Amino acid sequence: MTLTRWSPWQELENINRQLARLLDDRALGFGGETGEWAPSVDIRETDDALIVEAELPGIEKKDVKIEVRDGVLSISGERRYERDVKEENVHRIERAYGRFARSFVLPTNVDADKIKAKMKNGVLEVRLPKVESAKPKAITIE
Repeated sequence: MTLTRWSPWQELENINRQLARLLDDRALGFGGETGEWAPSVDIRETDDALIVEAELPGIEKKDVKIEVRDGVLSISGERRYERDVKEENVHRIERAYGRFARSFVLPTNVDADKIKAKMKNGVLEVRLPKVESAKPKAITIE
């Protein structure tokens, strides 16, 4: 009889693997080597804009497409798997590869003509300015 040390991290990893098999990897936002995946996104609001930040590490801005159509903001692109790595040296692949996409319905107070985007350190920031009438305005009492 051998004694095995219990590892909570190994236990969590096993549960995650079982869930992924049950629900299909795409349902959890991971597509493995070639499937679709969904990047993590934060959405914040300031007085004059909505700000969408998407985590896209290792992806160049030329591989990202941002589109607004019929009141829906769509962010899509692809992270390619570097095949020049010898397969026999790969022990684990956890990062998602393949096509990715996220879409968000925009509120009516967004000025779609003034949307701007920038990418820095693997984070895409899309700034969605509010129309002038939606910005808070101080009212003085007479």
